[in-house]
Amino acid sequence: MTQTFAVPAAEPTVAAAHFLARLTFETDVSDVHADLTARTPGLVVVDSRGAAAWAQGHLPGAVHLPTAEIAGRATGLVPAGSRVVTYCWGPGCNGATRAALEFARLGFAVKELIGGYEYWVREGLPVVTGTGLTRRPVDDLTAPRATATCDC
Repeated sequence: MTQTFAVPAAEPTVAAAHFLARLTFETDVSDVHADLTARTPGLVVVDSRGAAAWAQGHLPGAVHLPTAEIAGRATGLVPAGSRVVTYCWGPGCNGATRAALEFARLGFAVKELIGGYEYWVREGLPVVTGTGLTRRPVDDLTAPRATATCDC
């Protein structure tokens, strides 16, 4: 038996439910970039990192709201009925997960940005720094250099 299927795959209906559930909780940088570019109404992207990280760079149009401040400040910064996407540093950090939990507890529709700030930058998407809007070169381990999307 192969290593990949040493544990059998789930039945297709169970697998479909699992993958649909993941998509209800997570979104990716390409989809968020497309929605921000399209100025999708009701979308609020929240950077849940601290002040030093925010100053180093953040997504254009993001709201800065560190996780520890969400419960006390979110309703004053994020309009009721907004659809929220939270992000933190990257896949090695669960700050965006904790932030999404806080927004869910406050009654917001929320998703977590998988890959976070790290993958946004690695895919060559624009960030805001103290000197303005900038981009880093695309990391070809995360995205094709010719485009900012994997066409998936």
